[in-house]
Amino acid sequence: MSEEAGKRVCVTGASGYIASWLVKLLLERGYTVKATARTLKDPKKIEHLLSLDGAKERLQLFEANLMVEGSFDSVVDGCEGVFHTASPVFFLTRNLQEELIGPAVKGTLNVLRSCMKVPSIKRVVITSSMASVVYKNIPLNPDVLIDETWFSDPVYCEESKLWYALSKTLAEEAAWKFVRESGIDLVTIHPGFVIGPLLQPTLNLSAEGFLNLIKSGTELFPNAIYRCVDVRDVALAHIQAFEIPSSNGRYCVVGTVKHSSEIMEILHKLYPALNLPKREGGKMPDDTVHQVSQKKAESLGINFTPLEVTLSDTIECFKEMNLLCF
Repeated sequence: MSEEAGKRVCVTGASGYIASWLVKLLLERGYTVKATARTLKDPKKIEHLLSLDGAKERLQLFEANLMVEGSFDSVVDGCEGVFHTASPVFFLTRNLQEELIGPAVKGTLNVLRSCMKVPSIKRVVITSSMASVVYKNIPLNPDVLIDETWFSDPVYCEESKLWYALSKTLAEEAAWKFVRESGIDLVTIHPGFVIGPLLQPTLNLSAEGFLNLIKSGTELFPNAIYRCVDVRDVALAHIQAFEIPSSNGRYCVVGTVKHSSEIMEILHKLYPALNLPKREGGKMPDDTVHQVSQKKAESLGINFTPLEVTLSDTIECFKEMNLLCF
């Protein structure tokens, strides 16, 4: 058992893709985890958490609503750390404010307000996104190095109808403003396109996007740039950001930046029997392959999983879930 045994932390949105891995790794380290979900009435959403090693002894599940102030008070009470991962993920929505912006911004502030009431909380780690980093009116090319000093421009996001990016940008802005006034110790984690094996029984948006990329049913695959990172690296980055006293500010967490054609080339070599799309289609992206600094993420002790390993583990997971047959 690690030295973290007995420490109590909270994970919001615990049934999600990143959060499920986060709960798994926390339990493995001996933490007691207070985990929230929108509802505990659907067994399919929580069974995978209850089956984790250590869950019976050290996992406590709670219902909490992002939009209800005070909803997280009892959950964060007694905790030393809070990992706020819960946030809606939509790229298309009919009700922007109600379904996306409101829960992202107000939900983040509600969690932080609850944390402010608990003196035992040493640090809050928020799952943000590269979406709150990269989107501004600057062309991306091989000479560009994105790092933690970059911030997406809300006006550009709105004009470009990048609603998810807008929600993450506004939520992050609100969080930093709040902690400047409250003194809460905050760290934000900014993963790119997260892939890797799933613990939950249903596809999240990024896993579904990857599955669609390789199972398009046509000869063409999207003409796009992907800032790839393994879900296990992202979960570990959260924990390291909490445990390392010197951790501070924002962390870009991207293992590699690839064009879709490069990803397909790797997959063709790994799985020649898989009937993959063979040619890129669609409009050329405005951006080209660029660089994302790994210096700060590596200061957390993150050794990024090779893309080949992540791709292979994701494909094998899809096979086990009967989503791919070959």
